[in-house]
Amino acid sequence: MPMQLFKTPHIKFMKYKYVALIASAVIVLAGVLNVTVGSGLKLGVDFGGGTLIRVMFKAPMNISDVRQELKNVGLSNSVIQETGRAGHEFMIRTMQVIKSGDAQQEIEAHEKLADSVISALKGDDGKAELGRGLRDLNTVDSKEMTRLLEQSGVAQDAAAITEKIMGLRNTKGIFADHNELREVGIADNLIASLKEKTFLGKLTVLSRETVGPQAGAELRRKATQACIWALIGMLVYIALRFKLANGVAAIFTLTQDVLITMSIYSFTNREINLPIIAAILTIVGFSINDTIVIFDRIRENQKALRKEPLENIMNLSLNQCLGRTIITSGTVFLTLLALYLFGGEVINDFAFAMLIGTIEGVYSTIYLSCPVILFWQKWFPGKGRGRK
Repeated sequence: MPMQLFKTPHIKFMKYKYVALIASAVIVLAGVLNVTVGSGLKLGVDFGGGTLIRVMFKAPMNISDVRQELKNVGLSNSVIQETGRAGHEFMIRTMQVIKSGDAQQEIEAHEKLADSVISALKGDDGKAELGRGLRDLNTVDSKEMTRLLEQSGVAQDAAAITEKIMGLRNTKGIFADHNELREVGIADNLIASLKEKTFLGKLTVLSRETVGPQAGAELRRKATQACIWALIGMLVYIALRFKLANGVAAIFTLTQDVLITMSIYSFTNREINLPIIAAILTIVGFSINDTIVIFDRIRENQKALRKEPLENIMNLSLNQCLGRTIITSGTVFLTLLALYLFGGEVINDFAFAMLIGTIEGVYSTIYLSCPVILFWQKWFPGKGRGRK
């Protein structure tokens, strides 16, 4: 016999169905109110449009200093967030929405706005050096780097050395000293030559993203359609596989999963972007998997216990599947928790959304999907019959 990690409990889950429904309604209502009349959802560049720039400074900077530099050029309403190395790395989002009616013109205007941000942060740094013909080692691209190496007497290995230097810069973010090039085996005579041809600017641009308002609106529309079509697909499959009542219950549960996740997100001031939509669709798939297992067990127990009330059969089925739910959802939760705590800034928001969805998926499968079937059969007796 297979090892049983959990003994089958005898919890009367359906006893608390009204409490669960009220709790869900309160959270969803609070989220809707916050989105419509409160602070609302914080749309990322993907959906809201604008320019997102990540920069790293050679010397430590305060957010107030960065904000003052942007204020001097009329960009005081930019959102500034410190990320990565404290005092060195910042993420800046311009809040100016440029509408011209032409998508390409909007993108070009936002690109110019991004150039203005970078120029404002640099200030007068490097102007004298650039006037003497020197290049900034912290911003030079691969093509220019190869040319500088060739001017320094490197012929055949210029491309390979360029790759080493650019890789080191990507790892460090910014060079504070030319001698750091020794870490990738650059010879001292070549470093000395680069010192004569380059200088180390005060900042480097780690990344920049630009999305115009039209493109952002199109992405919002497609993301909404993706969620709706996913829910419709689930409804059709479960209605054919089980009963219409099961399909309605599943869609109610999944819709509630999405709404609660978005509600909690609206209170945390985190950005909604394409990775978060991917997380929501993943939550839908994960939640429906557990729901289908419960529905299948209920159907099996209905055949064996024909005279037993449906509510008792649901309690029995939920208790029988509880061990499996704890093991599967528990392992997923621990993995996501590790990603959330140690995965870094890039994946933090995605992991946070998935953590909410994992907890919510278990809760909704147990306390919402089954009660909806009970209410459906009470309100529509004899209807919703499908495959048995």
